[in-house]
Amino acid sequence: VLALNGKITQVGEKILASNGKEVDFASALKSCEEAGGTIATPTNEEENKAILSIVKQYNRYAYLGIKEGETSGQFKSINGTPLNYTKWHRYEPNGKGKEKCVEMYTDGSWNDRKCNLYRLTVCEF
Repeated sequence: VLALNGKITQVGEKILASNGKEVDFASALKSCEEAGGTIATPTNEEENKAILSIVKQYNRYAYLGIKEGETSGQFKSINGTPLNYTKWHRYEPNGKGKEKCVEMYTDGSWNDRKCNLYRLTVCEF
């Protein structure tokens, strides 16, 4: 369960929180769901900045709630909705079906990445 020791940010209707743990995508998703939320998915610049503030606090890349769909190179939010907002790093996404998860860099830009790497858990509620 998420121990929320001061790492909570509110943005719009969302509350963002991190437990400071670095785990693979499936484990991050599971811990967010067990706490009653899901992995943080920015839908606008304001939310991206709020997630970035947590990423910067820990100085760790974080998984976002975005995965590659059936079509190579086409990413969707994990609830299946299309992305109306993206902040890909230059030349990303470039994994072409091999990198199905998305991480946020410490500058707020996104990169497609394999799902088995250990990244910071950031949840939204």
